[in-house]
Amino acid sequence: MNYGAMTVGAVASLVGVTVRTLHHWDEIGLAVPSGRTAAGYRLYTAPDIARIHRVLVYRELGVSLEETARLLDADADEAAESLLHQRDRLRERIRRLERMADSLDRMVEARQEGVLLSAEEQVEIFGENWQPSWAAGARERWGDTAQWAQFAERAAERTAEDWQRIAESVEALNADLSEALRAGVEPGSERADVLAERHRASMGAYFDCTHSMQVIIGRMNVDDPAFRANYDSIEPGLAVWLRDAIDANARAHGVDPETAVWE
Repeated sequence: MNYGAMTVGAVASLVGVTVRTLHHWDEIGLAVPSGRTAAGYRLYTAPDIARIHRVLVYRELGVSLEETARLLDADADEAAESLLHQRDRLRERIRRLERMADSLDRMVEARQEGVLLSAEEQVEIFGENWQPSWAAGARERWGDTAQWAQFAERAAERTAEDWQRIAESVEALNADLSEALRAGVEPGSERADVLAERHRASMGAYFDCTHSMQVIIGRMNVDDPAFRANYDSIEPGLAVWLRDAIDANARAHGVDPETAVWE
């Protein structure tokens, strides 16, 4: 017996891996103990433990066990070339992780702020009637909902140009809604249903909106003084007309507005 050697349990505790891991490394020839006890138990010498430490270094770098085995037995030039390759892979991984961290930072900020634009940018994009404080109010009101989380995930990835396109789409929709109201288009007509679907799609820019959820939104636009004033400033009576158009379209899709719920 080599009295300077250590048992597999002692080595596992020393280097911070499991006994099962050391058994596996032995079985695949990666880190084979130099000795055995009379009872057949593994014994690791100082050079064996030094090799295990090298394996751990490579594992920390993300090197596969197969590549690690090759590196441990490679000559200096071959090992250096392989390590440079691993270094480049590691740096790319770091860059990916940094991009992921930045995305998470933006998502956290979006959960808190809603729209990741300055107050000036918001007014420029959404119009002079826009109040940047509305985002904080929306978070206070709906910040614990799945829809706010979905909105934040999407908002985190959007640029000012993305918001500009969304704002232009909403402006075009409001113009068509106003024109329909002035023209006496009846809720439930084909034209009104098309507009109701466009309105639901516009909600989809923020979160997935079902017909039932759209009914709730339509009612809120009438019942909430701020929302109603916003629509009626576009065209007097528009909030009520849009609610009625949404309700009629929902019925056509099998949703009873009287029993609609936030899904």
